[in-house]
Amino acid sequence: MNAVSGSPEGTGPGREYRTAFDAAPLPMAVVGPDGHVVGANPAFAGLVGRDPVGARAADLTDLASDRRIWQAYRDVLRRRRPRLRCTRRLKHPDGRVLWVEVDLAPLSGNERTALLCVTDVSDRRELRARVRHLEMHDAVTRLPNRALFFERLTTALESAAYDCNSTGRIGLLYLDVDGFKAVNDALGHRTGDRLLTAVAARLTECTARVEPPRCGGGHLVARLGGDEFAVLVEESTGTEQLSDLARCVLAALQRPFELDGQQLSVTASIGVVERGAAGTTATGLMQAADTTLYWAKEDGGARWTLFDPERNEHRLTRQALSSSLRPAVERGEFVVEYQPLVGLADGAVHGVEALVRWQHPQFGTLAPNRFISIAEEDGSIVQLGRYVLRTACRQARRWRQEHPGSRPLVMSVNVAVRQVWDSDLVADVAEILAETGLPAHLLQLELTESAVMGSAGRPLQALQNLSDMGVRIAIDDFGTGYSNLAYLSRLPVSVLKLDGSFVRAFQDEAPPNPADETIVEALVQLAHRLGLTVTAECVETAGQAARLRRIGCDTGQGWHYAKALPPERIAELIALPALRA
Repeated sequence: MNAVSGSPEGTGPGREYRTAFDAAPLPMAVVGPDGHVVGANPAFAGLVGRDPVGARAADLTDLASDRRIWQAYRDVLRRRRPRLRCTRRLKHPDGRVLWVEVDLAPLSGNERTALLCVTDVSDRRELRARVRHLEMHDAVTRLPNRALFFERLTTALESAAYDCNSTGRIGLLYLDVDGFKAVNDALGHRTGDRLLTAVAARLTECTARVEPPRCGGGHLVARLGGDEFAVLVEESTGTEQLSDLARCVLAALQRPFELDGQQLSVTASIGVVERGAAGTTATGLMQAADTTLYWAKEDGGARWTLFDPERNEHRLTRQALSSSLRPAVERGEFVVEYQPLVGLADGAVHGVEALVRWQHPQFGTLAPNRFISIAEEDGSIVQLGRYVLRTACRQARRWRQEHPGSRPLVMSVNVAVRQVWDSDLVADVAEILAETGLPAHLLQLELTESAVMGSAGRPLQALQNLSDMGVRIAIDDFGTGYSNLAYLSRLPVSVLKLDGSFVRAFQDEAPPNPADETIVEALVQLAHRLGLTVTAECVETAGQAARLRRIGCDTGQGWHYAKALPPERIAELIALPALRA
């Protein structure tokens, strides 16, 4: 019987099939239900280099070395599966290594045989490999590109996380060339490309000195685009290894480059991340590296910086606060508390300073130093400042109505210089005073010394207009900036608030320093000669209060008297003849 058609040899259409079978250039064999070859054409015999009849087909075509393929192969022979197609690597009798596509499908009939076809796909595979190489490598530096880098990074993370023989750690250097754009602009893209190629070569030299991973293959240097490069350190042994590599790279790139007959000197900024692979994703690792690179550039460039989780947490918190600050004002998440301003001579409450707090749903109650700078940067300080001013003035008016026989309290409210530039502060103040009914002389606006001393044009005019309305202007944190008392005479200022650093120098347990007291006393006397009153900030002890009172300071503010309090607590203090000596 003919192994292909089932017809007798030499008669009927079976002879024609047999002739075609033998003449076909495609290697083919007929496999019996037991997996042995029962017939094969010359092309198949030439492929395996022997007479295959009687041999196990799986051995001839490497189908038994892969468990999954072996099971599928047996299912086809048992007619439980319609077809098997896979790619295998075979060794040709002449020594060549071939990549072949093996195709096995049952033949019709009752003999339960299957036809095995083997197609040489080596050329196709080689072409595909060349195309992939072009797709995965940078045309300028010949380094792996972004796509290959992320593919390798993902694989490395998986291997490090689950291989018990691995260190379980991974490292990454992310760098860019400082001032590369200037090179491109001044010398042209051709020189810029040559510089990138030279940088790539030096990076490769540095990584060659690093101990390769135990799995082999070396560490990966890639160009991610533009002047950005990355060095992937698989199976890192710790931050010391990454730090040594970063120092090597920085030193290598600082050596002059000889390009087009001239010397070029460049530097680089490098972000360094080293961590355990478990729980780390490619995206997370790159975000950390990008953040650390930004820190290196922010700190001046020409340096490497190691990832700092605490610094990153602060950055993330700041970003979270920045993104939610404007909506928080609209949602009413801010509250205002008040810290007493106490007369040093009589101990009575003369006024209060309004201090805003953010009742954040995630981070809890936040003090102004956590969010005011963010509000100034993104401009939301205008909206927030208007809210604080209106709330404080309403509260001051309410206290006056509830305690008509008590001393009127001065309401002091902080104002950022951006509020003057980005809004009509004078109109806002006038509107709020009219709305709340608070007399202008009971409102005091505090600006920092640097903001007031540098005032000119619109800010100075705004301060003058506010002063003309009767509003008091105070310089906050005086003594930390220009401290130009002569300039004060030309400003509409009525109050100086001495910075807490002056008061903290008056330590109760330390012997008095005559110089400290002399400086503060001179400031107070000069201020009084200019018709200004003086408030001392950060008064924390009775000793400090006594020394400030002896010097002639007018009012004090600090924890010695009270922390910032809710409105109802201030109401309790208003009726007291004296808060504390």
